[in-house]
Amino acid sequence: DTSSRPDGGGYSYNDSTITGFSLTHVSGPGCGAGGDVPVLPTTGSIDPTATDSFSHSQESAHAGYYAVTSSNGVETELTATTRTGLARFTFPSTTQANLVLKLNGSQNADSATSFNVVSSTEVSGSVTSGHFCGAGNTYTLYFDMQFSQPFSNNGTFTPNGLHPHARHLSARATGTPRRTAPVSPRTAERPDHPVYHGALPQGQAHSPRLSGPNGAYLTFDTTSNQTVLAKVGVSFVSVANAQSNLSAENPNFDFPATKAATEKEWNSLLGRITVGGGTHSEKQVFYTALYHALLHPNVNSDTNGQYIGVDGQVHTVGSGHSAEYTNFSGWDIYRAQAQLEAMLDPSAASDTAQSMVDDYAQGGMLPKWMEYNGESYVMVGDPADPILADYYAFGARNFDTATALSDMAHEATVIGNIRPGLDYLNSPGYLPADGSYGCCNFYGATSTTLEYNTADFAISALAKALHNTPDEARFRNRAQDWRNVFNPATGFMEGRNANGSWEANFNAQSGSDSNFVEATPYIYTGMVPFNLAGLTAAMGGKSNMTGYLNTVLSSFTGANGYAWMGNEPSIELPWEYDYVGEPYQAQETVRQIQDQIWTDTPGGLADGNDDLGTMSAWYVWSALGMYPETPGTADLALGSPLFPKAVVTLHSGKKLTINGNGAADNAPYVQSATWNGAAWNNAYAPTSAITSGGILTYTLGASANTSWASSPSAAPPSYGATSGGSGYNNTGITNDGSTGASFDNDGNAYSAQALAAAGVTPGSSVSAGGTTFTWPNVAVGQPDNYLAAGQTLKVSGSGSIAFLGSATNGPSTGTAVVHFTDGSTQSVTLTLSDWTLGGGGGSVSPGNTTAVTTPYRDTSTGTKETVNTYVFATSPITLTAGKTVASVTLPSSANQGVLHVFAITTG
Repeated sequence: DTSSRPDGGGYSYNDSTITGFSLTHVSGPGCGAGGDVPVLPTTGSIDPTATDSFSHSQESAHAGYYAVTSSNGVETELTATTRTGLARFTFPSTTQANLVLKLNGSQNADSATSFNVVSSTEVSGSVTSGHFCGAGNTYTLYFDMQFSQPFSNNGTFTPNGLHPHARHLSARATGTPRRTAPVSPRTAERPDHPVYHGALPQGQAHSPRLSGPNGAYLTFDTTSNQTVLAKVGVSFVSVANAQSNLSAENPNFDFPATKAATEKEWNSLLGRITVGGGTHSEKQVFYTALYHALLHPNVNSDTNGQYIGVDGQVHTVGSGHSAEYTNFSGWDIYRAQAQLEAMLDPSAASDTAQSMVDDYAQGGMLPKWMEYNGESYVMVGDPADPILADYYAFGARNFDTATALSDMAHEATVIGNIRPGLDYLNSPGYLPADGSYGCCNFYGATSTTLEYNTADFAISALAKALHNTPDEARFRNRAQDWRNVFNPATGFMEGRNANGSWEANFNAQSGSDSNFVEATPYIYTGMVPFNLAGLTAAMGGKSNMTGYLNTVLSSFTGANGYAWMGNEPSIELPWEYDYVGEPYQAQETVRQIQDQIWTDTPGGLADGNDDLGTMSAWYVWSALGMYPETPGTADLALGSPLFPKAVVTLHSGKKLTINGNGAADNAPYVQSATWNGAAWNNAYAPTSAITSGGILTYTLGASANTSWASSPSAAPPSYGATSGGSGYNNTGITNDGSTGASFDNDGNAYSAQALAAAGVTPGSSVSAGGTTFTWPNVAVGQPDNYLAAGQTLKVSGSGSIAFLGSATNGPSTGTAVVHFTDGSTQSVTLTLSDWTLGGGGGSVSPGNTTAVTTPYRDTSTGTKETVNTYVFATSPITLTAGKTVASVTLPSSANQGVLHVFAITTG
């Protein structure tokens, strides 16, 4: 750690002094994290705040090893095992060679510390830190440190000064914990600088901090032996487990052997991708990025299998798994890192997936941004869903997939701390800018809507893989709610209020719009990675979508509110050219980004936060010439490879070979391609590429071939609403005395018993105004109506069309589109009256007939509310004569409130 102690790991290349060598680090987060127990070698008198000056000419590093000689003449060399570290300090010949343990030196400071001298060659202790990005989480790190020669003197230090010969230290901060977070939910944040918004969860608080120096020192006599080896075991369970980890993984003081074993392990992992050709600089950038991409998540369990769970209790790693993992930068890693990890190291990814399932079992939540054993809730959305689906899609399948899917579906349907805005997905079908959310760290309503949509699609993708058709349809259809925050009048995603109005003073280039997270509306408008065909259609077609991409990608550094390729919301944008028939623009743009953002310099791995390997993983994918654009699937959008040859060794042992004939920095354009020797004219790779392998061969050139993979059929897959199956996306009926359904987003629902008394049961016929409908044949408590969100439903017939349903916060009017078998369409106006007629004060809308009346509805508390509750039938709408209906696209939005459709009939 260097003197400026920057977020993102604690080291700055621009600094010239070292404050200590910490036992833990987190790579590239947007806030301080880890950095626990900095240990600093010094000479002479003890200074608790000492630093060591150094120059980069005396510094070297590679995977598994770091070395530096500081200006005081001490050479420090470091290597590690999974749960231990080993340092070799070579001091000058002196009687005052010191190791200063800065216990109160965690990057986010500490609320408690302890230290104990076990013997003249062993010390132990603990520190308690946490509060990532201002959150309420905490963790305790325990350590045991042993030395190759005895120390001749020791002591502790506190703000009161040095305490020579003291063998113990125990300190705990006093003061009143603070539960209120300092930042309003309507406060925008800068890119790469997340902060916690709003109230902390129940039971969490900001712990008071220790003040002043707090730690211990050890003095060695190096006049006869200048080398002091220090090995340390760490544990999040206990000092005893830290000692056991040290005994199991690092029993000797053999620095060369430990270093060699660590280097071998890294080479094995990095060697799962081998590249041929290219420049030395390109290879250095590539393998540095791959190294960074594989640093996280982290092992959180000890060699005996024990770990501290999210419930604060000691657990043991389950059978069939080797370790428990933590440090999930969810909002970031689902976009690139999780897929790469699963493809290259499916064993670790499977253990990570099971760890997430374990977190749910212990704490009732899947992790969002987990720091060690504490949930911080940092960033937005429900990223565990795409992470788990990504792991499965890319080959990591040794985890309890059925339980994972069940957990994902439950978290996506029952309001909780991870999805505090969940009920709004039922009505009005988006997260309102003026909504009420409570905890935990809710902000950026429009961005969060889009993140929920991606999470829902990922659930549907995993459900499909596990042959769960109802959940596949249910969540894939709800994922299309992005249409509710897309304003057709402006062509941008925007903030929208609960009454359906768009927020005033909209500026697509504004970085201070609090409806968006670390990016502008311009950037977020492209964030529909699972249905880019639908987004293109909503924008008015290919020309408009291409124009949008040309503009938003006219900057890579955030100028004018356009793309900032050092931060996650922008990284999917370059690949979207593949979806509009212009893959040559993807090839060109990605290469420009590689050249401008990624360089062979100390700050050259994207000048933002690496976010636990996410940005580095993006570079690895881009250098291979592909990108996992659609979370939860094995779909890979294609660019062009940077190297003449790259070979990926898959978990199956098979190989994916990517040949780039003619590859060069100035030759990013695909002239032609083959897959396993046959012509390949698609802007995506076969999904079998990451399981069965194969040979993808490109011919590359310096001039664009605008025709390659340009046809509509050559675009990577897009996933709109399901056209088959029920596709219901709202649960509006419950049993009396029960809760869980929410027809109106406030927990109120139709009563199954009251409907039955009115003659309406699952699968029964409902007649009104001369039209007969079939009531949804669904069990009570399951999705039972279509919340209109632009989904397309299979319907057959001719002559006329009618709808059965009601509105919440209505009456509501929208435009549906009837698709005929000959390819033509007809727009029809759909109006439905409010389900309680405004609590009894309204009237039935023209063109509506009351089909069902019940004397009460069920409430969120399980009680009955005496208010007449209705279902309405529209008058039949005449269709174009002689044409047969193939499908109907429901309105993507309404003038006010939300349209709910129970059934459609033609006649």
